[in-house]
Amino acid sequence: MKTYRRALTIAGSDPSGGAGVQADLKTFSALGCFGTSAIVAVVDENTVGVTGVHPIPVPFVTGQIHSVLDDIGTDAVKIGMLHSAELIAAVRATLDEYPDLRDIVLDPVMVATSGDPLLQADAVDALRTVLIPRARVITPNIPEASILLGRKLSKQDELPDAARRLSDACGGVSVMLKAGHLHDELLVDVFYNAETDTVLRLESERLSTPNTHGTGCTLSSAFAASLAHGLSLDDAAAAAKDYIAAAIAAGSRYAIGHGHGPVHHFFKFWD
Repeated sequence: MKTYRRALTIAGSDPSGGAGVQADLKTFSALGCFGTSAIVAVVDENTVGVTGVHPIPVPFVTGQIHSVLDDIGTDAVKIGMLHSAELIAAVRATLDEYPDLRDIVLDPVMVATSGDPLLQADAVDALRTVLIPRARVITPNIPEASILLGRKLSKQDELPDAARRLSDACGGVSVMLKAGHLHDELLVDVFYNAETDTVLRLESERLSTPNTHGTGCTLSSAFAASLAHGLSLDDAAAAAKDYIAAAIAAGSRYAIGHGHGPVHHFFKFWD
């Protein structure tokens, strides 16, 4: 019998379909993985903003993770929005029950594209010290990296050193530092591979489009899906970058919602 490449997302839901678990599962499917999920919160949001966050009880979240891993298993994990220190500690403890599970990609979600906060203030330190060291890769944007580092980043030439410093501060994790918040003509993300101590520059055209809802979720999910297929860290980083750049470009041609619309996850299959 054939077997699937499997990817598990641990994240909040997005009823508008552009971010969170919905974006993760779309990305997994588009990249040839069987997607599973553990939902940590039901989020009331759309392309305009976040109206509310309803947390799922922590034991129920860990129960979902156990149910998936004990039955189906997974080749990679993507972790998204974890809103509290209690939940962060519980997810870490649960993942530690599966020591062979190495390919974990963590998107340190703190603020939505709309600017609405998604992480409780006391959870930032827990994320940095408890959960990030269990991941293989983290994918912060510049505001998130600035919070984790405790200093503001504002220039492209700061990013390679910032990625290295962030890795050192968080237990030696590899870092995909996204440059979308800068205003340079060329968009150059930086991937610091902590396992080889090398830096990879990942370039793409910067597009002027409001359709950026869920880009962080989608990139981290693409990275996890690529690892699930057995790609090396550098190749997975490059594949994830190529996917999100193409998804943004395809999504920029659509009008949907009244705020920040989504990327086009299935650009390879329909237009």
